[in-house]
Amino acid sequence: MIGYAKDDAGAPPLLVPDYRSTVIRAPQHPPIAIPPTLTETTGPGGCWDRLMGSALADLTKQHKAEPLGQRIIIAGRVLDEQGRAVPDTVMEIWQANAAGRYIHAKDQWDAPHDPNFTGAGRVVTDAEGRYRFVTVRPGAYPWGNHRNAWRPAHIHLSLLGPAFATRLVTQLYFPDDPLIEIDPIANAVPMPYRQRLVARLDMDVTEPNWALGYRFDVVLKGRDQTPFEEDDHDH
Repeated sequence: MIGYAKDDAGAPPLLVPDYRSTVIRAPQHPPIAIPPTLTETTGPGGCWDRLMGSALADLTKQHKAEPLGQRIIIAGRVLDEQGRAVPDTVMEIWQANAAGRYIHAKDQWDAPHDPNFTGAGRVVTDAEGRYRFVTVRPGAYPWGNHRNAWRPAHIHLSLLGPAFATRLVTQLYFPDDPLIEIDPIANAVPMPYRQRLVARLDMDVTEPNWALGYRFDVVLKGRDQTPFEEDDHDH
């Protein structure tokens, strides 16, 4: 679970009435500080591949054939508050397929599964804090928050640092999606911080005749911090 400093203006509040599940899940009492122990402050940094297997950086190559949808590349860096690289950070990825459906027992809306797309991957940042993964652009999907509610296309990102307690979760959106403006989850993050959740089209990342490229840098803390989630409530 992630805590926020009071002066972190870009952090989404725990209670957002338009985001209905927060009404049920938001805590009713102030948090209780629990001093961290060695279990929370240490972890297996530097040996992720041995523990988790090799990185799964190409979500389009996990099955017998290519998945349906527009192939895209997402690349960027993980940085600290001083703009310094944060190496050896595990970034877990999960998303809906091109039709907007997850491989999840509770996702039962009328959209097709893609047998060649699981929607989950993992990358590890290099010495310069860089990461890169290949996937397909996810589709929008209905989510039942209110009448005719649709989530904009997005990719979930979970970052694991050198200790087990250093897990941060965020969502990546796309710059040409009008659903962002009316989505209660995205709008839980106030402007201008919300723009930090939107990847930008980058022709240097784009590979000609193969895949559009987007750049998305993750800043862990400080003035330019990427907004992170307290918990992931939709999928």
